[in-house]
Amino acid sequence: MTETRYLLEMNGITKEFPGVKALDGVTLKVRPGTVHALMGENGAGKSTLMKCLFGIYKPDGGEIILDGQRVEINNSKDALSLGVSMIHQELYPVPHRNVMENLWLGRFSAKGLGPLKIVDEKKMREDTLALFRDLDMDIDPNALVGSMSVSKIQSLEIAKAVSFRSKVIVMDEPTSSLTGNEVEQLFKIINELRGRGVSIIYISHKMEEILRISDDVTIMRDGRLIGMWPAAELTTDLIISRMVGRDLKERFPERHNKPGDVLLKVEKLTSPFPKSFRDVSFELRQGEILGVGGLVGAQRTELIEALFGLRSVASGEIRLRGRKVKIKSPIDAKKHKIALLTEERRVTGIFPVLSILENTMIANLDRYINPFFLLNERKGRVEVAGSVEKLRVKTPSIKELIKNLSGGNQQKVLLARWLLTEPDILLLDEPTRGIDVGAKFEIYTIIADLAKQGKSIIMISSEMPELLGMSDRIMVMSEGRLTGILDGRQATEQEIMRLAAN
Repeated sequence: MTETRYLLEMNGITKEFPGVKALDGVTLKVRPGTVHALMGENGAGKSTLMKCLFGIYKPDGGEIILDGQRVEINNSKDALSLGVSMIHQELYPVPHRNVMENLWLGRFSAKGLGPLKIVDEKKMREDTLALFRDLDMDIDPNALVGSMSVSKIQSLEIAKAVSFRSKVIVMDEPTSSLTGNEVEQLFKIINELRGRGVSIIYISHKMEEILRISDDVTIMRDGRLIGMWPAAELTTDLIISRMVGRDLKERFPERHNKPGDVLLKVEKLTSPFPKSFRDVSFELRQGEILGVGGLVGAQRTELIEALFGLRSVASGEIRLRGRKVKIKSPIDAKKHKIALLTEERRVTGIFPVLSILENTMIANLDRYINPFFLLNERKGRVEVAGSVEKLRVKTPSIKELIKNLSGGNQQKVLLARWLLTEPDILLLDEPTRGIDVGAKFEIYTIIADLAKQGKSIIMISSEMPELLGMSDRIMVMSEGRLTGILDGRQATEQEIMRLAAN
């Protein structure tokens, strides 16, 4: 029997942080020229393990063997020089520089004699165009990165990882912001890299992707290795049960909400910008979950940001309980009991250097100001602790920095923040993006309970099962236009896609 050859071996990796054992003797073995899925709930240790591989963290124990040689990876420069690159879930480009400069940052082509060298922009441009041709990507090298969509920036990060000619590429949630066509393009690139002998470590919570693209699957739970299996031997149900340690019979909770009278009426709402939303009209009932579907560029986020006063409106009306209202700022929205959970929680949601307590109180500070205009932190602690317990946020203390929580628990804290403002309407933009199946179910249960209590919810989602499983009605948008509203219990993926592409 031929012994299996591995390109990468991480053996017995341990890592501890104060009070937390993040990795407990984890082993990961990756074959050359394969896609190896790394799976587990948020907090399972996947990202910590990959940060140990990429030199962001120094393991407390264990060894890393690359191409048969034991290696020391003390920083990201070491990792890149050894042929290991990583595409992070959270994208941090240099927004005020162009695509070409972001792509070759730290390794610009130079020309000149001796120490008198200048940047060779012509060569950089040629190399950039050659790389994009090789990957079949349509990106302007001179485009300002800050003006690009999240999906374009994600494609740029993939191109950057490939440009290092890596033996191992870690992709952490690479499709979280991509359209269906862009996902297909990514899979085409992955298959080409696999054919060249490159190994891909692929982290995703999307089961369909994992089963389609992976050769092997490693599953982690609570910082420990559960096991490694050929992807062909697994099913969605098997993966979920091994990830969470229990069976999840249903992906969505039962809903007992009963939509009532019309609470919000939007009539011909139009943005001042020609390529944004226009002539959008719809109603939202009390206790209703209104899903919003559409492809990237449908202007769904722009629409709900306008409802929250973050974007201006050129024309149209917003009526609450039959009365016309003007919402020109988030302060106006809060006065009308409207709350917004943004799509990019790390960019526009959390304050990473603040505690759970401070992150939860921050949208409702007026509630905690005493007659002497001082902050009544004691009252805040009591209410925040109650919310954290009610939403089952996993944390040792409300004084814990929010950046130390998993994505699902961060999302719960943001929900707690807005629930303390006692809203009647919740605008949720991709509320489960980058969250594992177990945490998703908990978020779904919270949303269903809020609707049952009479809260009205507008929920943007790019995941078809989520839209179909959670919505009473589904509003579909395409290029800023409302193209149809479907009954959530009778709608199909085909109908939604037809309207989204209309």
